[in-house]
Amino acid sequence: MRTIMHVGHLDEQELRRNKLRNVAQSILLVAGLTLLAATIGWLLFGPAGILWVILLLGTALAFGRNVSPQVMLRLYGAQRLGWAELPEVQRALAVLAQRAGLPSIPELHYLSTPVPNAFTVGSPRSSAIVLTDGLLRSLNLRELIGVLAHEISHIRNHDLFIMGLADIISRVTGAMAVTGMILLFASLPLMLAQQANFPWLLIALLIGAPSVNTLIQLNLSRTREFDADLDAAAITGDPLGLASALAKLRRYDPGFWENMLFPGRRTPHPSVLRTHPATDERIARLLALQQAAPLPSPFGEQPVTPPGHLAPPTHRPRWRSSGLWH
Repeated sequence: MRTIMHVGHLDEQELRRNKLRNVAQSILLVAGLTLLAATIGWLLFGPAGILWVILLLGTALAFGRNVSPQVMLRLYGAQRLGWAELPEVQRALAVLAQRAGLPSIPELHYLSTPVPNAFTVGSPRSSAIVLTDGLLRSLNLRELIGVLAHEISHIRNHDLFIMGLADIISRVTGAMAVTGMILLFASLPLMLAQQANFPWLLIALLIGAPSVNTLIQLNLSRTREFDADLDAAAITGDPLGLASALAKLRRYDPGFWENMLFPGRRTPHPSVLRTHPATDERIARLLALQQAAPLPSPFGEQPVTPPGHLAPPTHRPRWRSSGLWH
């Protein structure tokens, strides 16, 4: 296909520098989560605690990696789009997947919600990209291709696995912290009777562990989002397309009070993928990659609308029994 060609000239040094920084940050953040879990396990149960952490993580990963993306798609109620539906988008998706080196083309699905968003489920061998009605009605073809390249980058970089791993480690750490607090309170009368010293360091670690986990996960998520932006620009050669899409979607960003009172309200995917860096910063990084004057886009500026047989959403986003909001 000739519609996806190199647009403009990317600053390769800037791209490589950001890429290395993001990879290093991701490794350090996941290592930090693992170290925190292992430390709490060791303080509570000694060497056996570290072994239990390893066993719990291994078991959770073994079961988690075998979950079919179809399970998540059924929870959302997403509808698969055939090749004849949105043919230009389907062709672009095939080329993007080939450029990214994916072993298979992600399936394209439609979610009837006015929330403008896109998200990915699955792994490189079996994946799906979900586009909401609000997104299709908000972006033109060039911008949508930038968004698709961003989601494909998440798939290629195994971001779903990385964030899933971080979430599992965080849950294990949280469970051990609760267990440790229960054990400490249960042994409190005995420590008072024997006038033993209180393990203040352990208490502080158990209380602070959930907050530390959250901060690390937030930073990891932001790092993976930046990395996906950079890879999307490299795949399409058009950082301005994704930057333009982000600028349009910025108007849908929740305000301060909505973030405080209804966190994640406008986001239809699980909390593990809800954290994104500031849109202005993402746009600035993408624009920094445009080394030369931008060339006319071969993607076209024509609007993209959902196929006629897919009725537009008739409801406002609401909380579902599955725990998802869309």
